[in-house]
Formats: sequence, C-alpha cells, structure tokens
Amino acid sequence: MSKKIIMFLFFIGVLVVYGQNSGKKVFVIDISGEIDLGLAPYVERIVKEAETDGLHAIVLKVNTFGGRVDAATRIKDAILRSKVLTIAFVNNRAISAGALITISAQKIAMAPGSSIGATTVVDQSGQVATEKYQSYMRSEMRSTAERNKRRPDIAEAMVDQRVVLKDLPELDDSTKLLTLTTEEAFKYGYCDFISDDLMKVLEHFGIDNPEIIYTNTNWAEDVVRFLSNPIISGILIMIGMVGLFTEVKTPGWGLPGTAGIIALTLFFGTNYILQLANIWEILIFVIGLGLLLVEIFYIPGFGFLGVIGILMMFGSMFFGLLSDLPIITGDDISAAIIQLALSVVFGVIFIFVLSKYLPKSAVWNRLILFQEEKIQEGFTSNPDLSYLFGKEGRALTQLRPAGIALIENKRVDVVTEGEYISADSQIVVLKVEGSKVIVRQK
Repeated sequence: MSKKIIMFLFFIGVLVVYGQNSGKKVFVIDISGEIDLGLAPYVERIVKEAETDGLHAIVLKVNTFGGRVDAATRIKDAILRSKVLTIAFVNNRAISAGALITISAQKIAMAPGSSIGATTVVDQSGQVATEKYQSYMRSEMRSTAERNKRRPDIAEAMVDQRVVLKDLPELDDSTKLLTLTTEEAFKYGYCDFISDDLMKVLEHFGIDNPEIIYTNTNWAEDVVRFLSNPIISGILIMIGMVGLFTEVKTPGWGLPGTAGIIALTLFFGTNYILQLANIWEILIFVIGLGLLLVEIFYIPGFGFLGVIGILMMFGSMFFGLLSDLPIITGDDISAAIIQLALSVVFGVIFIFVLSKYLPKSAVWNRLILFQEEKIQEGFTSNPDLSYLFGKEGRALTQLRPAGIALIENKRVDVVTEGEYISADSQIVVLKVEGSKVIVRQK
C-alpha cells in the first residue's frame, strides 16, 4: 500500500471522527423561575441557532411554577417548529405554563420526585380566569399533546378538573386539577425516561458523548427583558408623556420632547419585539404624534387636531400594554388601564415636584448666576418699561406664549399668561415685571 493511500485513508478517518463528534453538540436552555415575555425571544434565537449550526438536540431544563400564557405559547410554538430534536428535562416541577412548554418537546425526561400539570389559567390575584381563557388553554394543551402523540385528554385534565378520564379511575377526580408525579407521568406517556442525570438522559435518547453547550441570554435580550418589566415600561410612558406635555406648553422643540420621544420609542420597540405591539399600533402612535406636532408648530391655539393626536397616542400605548392572545380578559384590560393611569399620575407628580424643588437644588444653583450687578457698581440694568402698563398695541408675531409686539411704534418682547394670540391681533399690557411685559388679547 502506497504512502499516498495511507494518508488518504487517515484523512478520511479524521473527517469521519470529526463528523461524528460535531453531530453530538447539544444546546441547553434554562427554563426556570417565572416565565415572562423576555424569555421568548431568547428561546426563539437558540432554536434558530441550533438549526443553523446543525446541532443534534436542544434540552429544555424546566423548573418553574409557570408565568405568562402568551410567553409560554410563543416558546411552545418555537419548540414545535424546531427541526432539531427537543428534549424537556423536568427537574423538580413543570407547573402551569411550564407544563405547556414541557409537552411541546418531542421527548420528556423527569427527575425522581418531580411533577407536571396544574395548567389552569389564573388572573393576577390568583383567581381562576374566565371560561374563555380556560377553553383557549385546553385547546393549546390538547393540540400540543396530539402533535407529539400523547393523550390529549390527560393534557386537558391538567387545565380543567371537569375533564373525565373514565379509563383511568386513579386519575379521574372531577374536583381536582390533574398534576402527575414522575412515576405517573412515565406510566401514562408524559415522561419517556426517569433520571436526575442529564448525561444519562442524553444517552437514553441516543446521544453518546455529547458536547453540552449551556446557553445564555445576550445583552439585547437582557435589555428587552429589563424594559418589559411593568415598572420600567410605566416609567417610559411617564417620561414620554411628561416630555410631550412640556413641549405643548412651551414654544419650539427642546430636550423634554426629545427625551419623551426616545422613551416612547423604547416602549414601543420593546413591545414590538415581544409581540405586544403590532405595526398598526405603532402607526397610530406616529400619526397621533404627527397631529400633535402640526398643532404645536403650524395651527393657532390648541384644538381638535391636538386632542385627536393625544387620544391616538394614549390609545396606542393602551393597546401596546395588552397581551397578543386571541382572548383578552377584563383583568388584562384593567391591568393596562391601571398601568397607564399610574404613569399619568406619577407624571403629574413628577412635574409638580420638579417645578417646586428644582430651582432650589444645588444642581440648579450651579447653572444660574446669583451675583448681583448693581447700578452703583457701574452695571446697567434693564430699561424701565413700566410706562407700558395699560398701553395697547399689536402682535407682530404669534404669541405662544412669547413673541414680539408693536407698542407705541416700538418692538417689544412680550409674553402672554399662557394663552395663544395670533399675529396682527390687538393686545393690551396687563402688567410689567422688570423687563417682562405681560399682555392679553384686547
């Protein structure tokens, strides 16, 4: 045998060994704690990466009491669509939404002493949700079980105690939700292997000597998860409203409005990623903002367009707080109203506190000059305009509320008490405070 043939065979052998080892990579996804909306993009990304990189399997390490149904539904959909083998490894418990995620996997392994079930939907106070929600959850559990060839009636019994399992009298209790122990789950097809050792679980499903890769969320997913927190999203709404309110009450465009737009962009961007806000809700907000800007810069006064714009913006934020599930309960609507109302209340409080205490703060004191410049020391003060009191004139520019007026054939910087006065309107001087001339429309 020639040297070239030996080298060729050696090369082929190396490729075969490498190919066998490279096909045994396994991603591990941690499904623990509360299931929230921030978890769904992470699972979806890992499933796509596993398919792209040609991994052998995805293991879902489940230990949760549940969480949001809409988040669990997205995770379930991603797992069912996976072209890579999916294995749910229940270590301790897979309760409520955790059970839906678990049965979406092609294979299920459970550690001894674990449990799975109790999937009925409850509201924020822990009370059982309405029949519409229970019906939706029953159908989700049933269809998921059917997809992976598991008994659908057992999955339904985890949601509704009224489901009858006549051929399983030991499980048929019309007064209690169904929750299976590890042994019961194994007996009735909701567990394929019992072990608390991940390596043994993988070996049982034909994955020998695997390279286990423990995955983590990336920085973008961490940011989205942080911004999706109800407290943070409420703060973003508050900043947005305070900023836009400030721009409505002051001429031009400045820092408050910019901060408000950034905050609301983060709010809608996060909700769009989490599939709470859709493109139509974002479009409604943009149109509402456009109407508000037109009202501020181009139309005298604050009227119909401004009101419509504000209503559209509030409406889009309200719907952006609602779940994307087909069924929306009264609790969902109440939670969205409360969160939006709290943002408004705290926004008003923030404006009040800012206006009252900021001028007295050390930070504010560094931004303004307190040194007096007296006439006796050679400084020239502002001209005395007190003679303008009671005089009449004409607005040369729009007063929103500041502008320029012609009084006794002199151009004078004036300000209203808050109302809008259009150009060429007749005005009268109400009072003079130093160099500040306050006017109203005649």
